[in-house]
Amino acid sequence: MIISASRRTDIPSYYSEWFFNRLKDGYAYVRNPMNPHRISEVSLSPDVVDGIVFWTKNPTPMLNRLHELQDYAYYFQFTLTPYRTDVEKCLPSKKDIIIPTFQKLSSLIGKERVVWRYDPILLSDKYTMEYHMKYFRVLCERIADYTEKCTISFLDLYKSIQRSISPLGIRPLSPGQAEELAGYFSEVAKEYGIYIDTCAEDIDLDKYGIEHARCIDRQRLERTGNYKLDVERDKNQRAACGCVASIDLGAYNTCRNGCVYCYVNFNQTLVRSCCDKHDPTSPLLYGKVSADDIIKLREMKSLRDG
Repeated sequence: MIISASRRTDIPSYYSEWFFNRLKDGYAYVRNPMNPHRISEVSLSPDVVDGIVFWTKNPTPMLNRLHELQDYAYYFQFTLTPYRTDVEKCLPSKKDIIIPTFQKLSSLIGKERVVWRYDPILLSDKYTMEYHMKYFRVLCERIADYTEKCTISFLDLYKSIQRSISPLGIRPLSPGQAEELAGYFSEVAKEYGIYIDTCAEDIDLDKYGIEHARCIDRQRLERTGNYKLDVERDKNQRAACGCVASIDLGAYNTCRNGCVYCYVNFNQTLVRSCCDKHDPTSPLLYGKVSADDIIKLREMKSLRDG
């Protein structure tokens, strides 16, 4: 089985100690987000874990512990955008910390295991089309030697983010603007030897050489692990999503990056409450097992062919 760590929160940035403790103990508890009293015990044994996909904006805390992943195939989905602290409130300096971390991570594990994400793309009076065109090239200049591809997506107007984005005048791109920007990005990326794909976008950008992404990517894990995987597409994702099936270790309302476009945090008060309940030695990402909880062993097996 493939482990996702995590679509729901930034585990590398804020919970790396917990994650490595979970690897050491060989399992983690994951609450069902739709039924919190149901907990799955997820095995993290290398015998059944066929790969790990990390999602992060700042994996700096993991850099000195990557050797602890030696028994696993893995790669990183690394989000790096040109937004400032009005949009991504709690991230450290892109210039001084995030970009050097991107470069160092790639140097340590190989550029095929560091996927650049430029998402979500949004517009405002400050973050204009011209702004994105300028800074996409700037970022390409800094990290093109450290990745193979860039995955892009465009802002979705979830109800949960309306209150946080409205003071900044943030708006989504029109279909015409999305196509124009994607076409420009594709040409720039080619100059720097990387390619573009899109994450769960319905828009057809084939004429620019832009295909739909597979963020949980069977082929990338096969290449990393040097084996074949017999794994199906993830039926729980949107129709335009090309990801294969995985088990997510994260929890909603636990990411401290403070991004105004984030749809997995309901509000910052709840985020602070959940984060205060985090214990790096606990099987759960936050909180404790109560008498009302039901723990069930998740049925898992390796999907490696043969």
